[in-house]
Amino acid sequence: MDPTDQSPEEVYSVWALPPEPVRDRLRGLMAGLRAAHGGPPFEPHATVVGAVRMRRPAAIQALRAAAAAADVAPYTARVTGVARGDFFYQCVYLLLEPTPEVIHTSDHFCAHFGFQRSTPYMPHVSLLYGDLTDEEKEAARKKVEEMDSEISGLQFEISELALYRTDTEDKSLESWELVEVCHLGKK
Repeated sequence: MDPTDQSPEEVYSVWALPPEPVRDRLRGLMAGLRAAHGGPPFEPHATVVGAVRMRRPAAIQALRAAAAAADVAPYTARVTGVARGDFFYQCVYLLLEPTPEVIHTSDHFCAHFGFQRSTPYMPHVSLLYGDLTDEEKEAARKKVEEMDSEISGLQFEISELALYRTDTEDKSLESWELVEVCHLGKK
């Protein structure tokens, strides 16, 4: 890290990006949920490293170093169901199977970012962010199953990870910004 770097510390996250056809499918579900329940738009992703505060050059360096490691490669993500959570950022989501590859990739990137989880890793793809009642969340969860009855069991390859600036205080997400994308398995 450059000791002369005077850039401010900001909050960054690392996201696993589904391939574009899957992202389009998920965007459709997300748009349907927002139309019914509100909430900000965001890119479909599975969080690999949660919100970590650091300077931009250090975050980019950590992403590149983690992606360049020999023991990380593209992996398959599998949707095991549609669920609802207790937090704004985990309102309604697709649960992903916590395979060894999924867990290893998150652990590996967390180590490079110096990120310590406060709870066990739960791989998921959020479809809706919001502060909804339990009844509203359940209605939204059911709506996902109605809009795409084959979403559970969906499998897709994760080969791209993205560094995003994600100020978690900004629930409009307007300040969120894609910083860099890396491709797993490419040296």
